[in-house]
Amino acid sequence: MIDLNPKRSDEPVWWSLFGAGGTWFAMVTPVTILVLGIMAPLGMLDVEALSYERAIGFVMSFIGALFTISTLALPMWHAMHRLHHGIHDLKFHTGTTGKIVCYAIAFLVTALAVIFICII
Repeated sequence: MIDLNPKRSDEPVWWSLFGAGGTWFAMVTPVTILVLGIMAPLGMLDVEALSYERAIGFVMSFIGALFTISTLALPMWHAMHRLHHGIHDLKFHTGTTGKIVCYAIAFLVTALAVIFICII
């Protein structure tokens, strides 16, 4: 028998944030680490290119603000979704409470990123 009134799931929302965070973490974060964590300390980049004034100017621009917020928020959504399902796989069935806690932490990091970027 086909259920004519299926229950709506909220999983597509969480899976889209999970996928976006995983993609960002796999494609953008390694380049960011390479440039800021390896090339800059080794002196491969011009000192003026990473000055405070230029960095704050980048973060204050629209594209820079989106980049900074995405770098902080999207991997956190990915990690919290993975943690939520990992806890379930380890047979700790926390139910809706665990889901709310995991996604609330990701939302908090996202909100703080937006607030702090907008304050600058």
